[in-house]
Amino acid sequence: MMGKVYDSAAAALQGLVFDGMTVAAGGFGLCGIPERLIDALRDTGVQGLTCVSNNAGIDGQGLGKLLRTRQVRKMVASYVGENKEFERQYLSGELEVEFCPQGTLAERLRAGGAGIPAFYTATGVGTQVAQGKEVREFDGKRYVMERGIRADLSLVKAWKADTAGNLVFRKTARNFNPPVATASHHTVVEVEELVPVGTLDPDAIHLPGLYVERLIVGAPYEKQIEFVTTRARED
Repeated sequence: MMGKVYDSAAAALQGLVFDGMTVAAGGFGLCGIPERLIDALRDTGVQGLTCVSNNAGIDGQGLGKLLRTRQVRKMVASYVGENKEFERQYLSGELEVEFCPQGTLAERLRAGGAGIPAFYTATGVGTQVAQGKEVREFDGKRYVMERGIRADLSLVKAWKADTAGNLVFRKTARNFNPPVATASHHTVVEVEELVPVGTLDPDAIHLPGLYVERLIVGAPYEKQIEFVTTRARED
């Protein structure tokens, strides 16, 4: 271990994991998911997790691995349609689910990282999303109050980092990772490439190392595809 850089995902999670904790994870589908850290979290045997993520992965990939081992108690997500095990656990009453519109989820994470406890949005007014929540009127329009999210641990995937934890994401793999990184007490990051401090152009850094407590190099990665669609070759 050198500063923020750890030798393995297991080492990077040591001392940060406990039963009943809230974990926020970056990713969109299988794009930009912290797969090495998810595997290491699963291997700790931690139980009763509340997981906050755009989606719950798919069967056997991403957060779907934690669902398969019954380590997730509650899922806060905006989309869960590609995970049959999620569906089974939810319909059988084994899993608590808090559905959240995608833009609202992004803002709840951003608010948590900015120290904003709550905010008002028009999204979800008059639907099940607003049930049990405060609704107020501003300028003749109704808004529902949503709480900012503050997790115990954030798991993040980035493309490059320097040894100070400054991060660069690659294209759409950035997705929810930056707001997730800011919205917890401890942020652990896995990257494809680690470079010395001073190598990255300051204007190209997407997230400053201030938010990163620990990081690992997870490469090499196998690029997973949720749905492989091909067409028959013409003779």
